[in-house]
Amino acid sequence: MFSDKVLSCKDCGCEFSFSASEQEFYTEKGFANEPGRCPECRSARKAQTRSNRGGYDRGERQMYSAVCSACGKEATVPFQPTGDKPVYCRECFQPRSRQSW
Repeated sequence: MFSDKVLSCKDCGCEFSFSASEQEFYTEKGFANEPGRCPECRSARKAQTRSNRGGYDRGERQMYSAVCSACGKEATVPFQPTGDKPVYCRECFQPRSRQSW
């Protein structure tokens, strides 16, 4: 049903192969359009998009220091504490989050 195609990248102009298996994958996922960029340009664009999302990749997260409202220990949290809501360390937060289910 599918056969390999040679496409031209709209960014760099290089030709790249759009294999039969890739075409089948695109069809299964419901993608209507063929890829417009070669794999290298696609990867570069994804990396650029990631860096534009707050300046860090998902693997890197800015952490903030706070004092636990329950036990008073130093805690590191993934958000900037504002002081208007309690902040909990990992040990104090986990039992609380399960109780609210």
